[in-house]
Amino acid sequence: MSRSKSSYQAFIAATTLLVASSLPGTAQDDDALVKRGEYLMNGPVACGNCHDTRAEDMSPVPGKEFAGGFRIVDTGIDAYAANITQDAETGIGTWTDEEIITAIREGTTPEGDIIFPPMPVPSYNMMSDDDVKAIVAYLRTVKGVHNEVPESTYGFPQQPMPPAKGEPAPDPSDQVAYGGYIVNALSHCFECHTGPDANGVPDFANALGAGGFMIQLAPGAVVSTPNITSDPETGLGKWSDEDIKKAITQGVRPDGTHLSPPMPFPFFANMTPEDLDAVVAYVRTIPPIVNKVERTEFQKTAFP
Repeated sequence: MSRSKSSYQAFIAATTLLVASSLPGTAQDDDALVKRGEYLMNGPVACGNCHDTRAEDMSPVPGKEFAGGFRIVDTGIDAYAANITQDAETGIGTWTDEEIITAIREGTTPEGDIIFPPMPVPSYNMMSDDDVKAIVAYLRTVKGVHNEVPESTYGFPQQPMPPAKGEPAPDPSDQVAYGGYIVNALSHCFECHTGPDANGVPDFANALGAGGFMIQLAPGAVVSTPNITSDPETGLGKWSDEDIKKAITQGVRPDGTHLSPPMPFPFFANMTPEDLDAVVAYVRTIPPIVNKVERTEFQKTAFP
């Protein structure tokens, strides 16, 4: 091969590599987006906690991840978690990316149905554009599972959330700010751990993180959520960082008693050490509220 031809081919190869690496949406970028979405859905966002199909003993049915059907019954609510697999007939396989994003952050389907509560759409409304796009990218890789899910019914009027702002997540180097993003926009902790008002809905203005919110898992299976404020006597104020992480990832308190569903600690166990550190840093800043929460008889019996 002549020297000039060899140089020309090297030039073409180098130019092709340079152009490919500079284009947006490269395979490497796509892989990173899917991996971020996989981490979010199976970690801090814990989508399978509701969207996995469940057996009678409440264990996930193998092969039906994200295929829906989990029933949640509460005052005014008879809801079934949606099939969010790529099945075109019973899942979201025909939805556009924007339609999925709108459902997640604003709570409306392409047909105009409102899908929350109990889906924590008010929290997801604060999710960044990057993270919601990562979730959609991962959802596109989830195999389609044909599973017809009954329609949810509500005994009260529903309203969608306003259009999401999609602001970037705080820089992880700011532990408290980033931990607040995880707690508020991804893991939706306050939607369960906030005390109820006189109407039985979370009182974010006066009881943020104070616990005592009653959740019915099934007939006769009612749980009361713990106080996660920094109060030293009735909250987490005296817990060590490791105590808090163990509760989050293993569902075990410092005294050895067990937390109960719907706390998704099997999913939170997949969180990175850095994200757990950020969550703990933020939880330390939750203003203390004195509220001694008593565990229900069901919790004492089923989760000693």
